[in-house]
Amino acid sequence: MDRREGWTLRRDLLPDDPKKIRCLIESTGYFSPAEIEIAWELACETLEKGDKAGYHFLIAEQRAELNGYSCFGPIPCTRSSYDLYWIAVAPLLQGRGIGRWLVEETEQHIAGLGGTRIYVDTSSRDQYLPTRRFYEHCGYRTAAVLRDFYAPGDDKCVYLKELPSSMSAP
Repeated sequence: MDRREGWTLRRDLLPDDPKKIRCLIESTGYFSPAEIEIAWELACETLEKGDKAGYHFLIAEQRAELNGYSCFGPIPCTRSSYDLYWIAVAPLLQGRGIGRWLVEETEQHIAGLGGTRIYVDTSSRDQYLPTRRFYEHCGYRTAAVLRDFYAPGDDKCVYLKELPSSMSAP
C-alpha cells in the first residue's frame, strides 16, 4: 500500500484538533488520563500561542479525518536537540506504515528546523513493548534507562536518533 495515497499531512492546528487529538489518544488504550490531558493541553497551548508555545504538530488525515499525529519541539537550553513528545495512529490503522511515515516526516521537519538529535521517552512497562520496538525499527537506540522513574518497576526508557547531516541539506 502506498501509505500516502489518500492521505494528507498538515502542520497547522485547526480549532477542533485538540478535541480530535484527545479522542485519538484515548482510543489507543495506551495512555493514562493524565497523559491524555497533557496531549490535549499541548494542542490547546499551540492553538493559543502559535510558535511561541514551542510545540510543532504534524496531522495525518485521510478524507479530512484526523487519524494520526506527532507533536515535537526543541529541547530548551540545547543547540539542536528535539523531543518527540507524541505520536499516535488510530488503532484500526496501526500496522499500515502510517506511524513510520509520521516519524519520517517528523524527522524531516526537525532537520529542516536545524535539529540534529531526536529524543523519545517511553515506559518500560510490558504494555509499551510494541512502542519500544517501533522506535527501534525506526532507527532509534536506547540512550538511557532511568529506573523506577514513573513508579516502582516502571522505568523511563529514553531513545535517541541522530539525524544525518544530509537531511538538512537543501
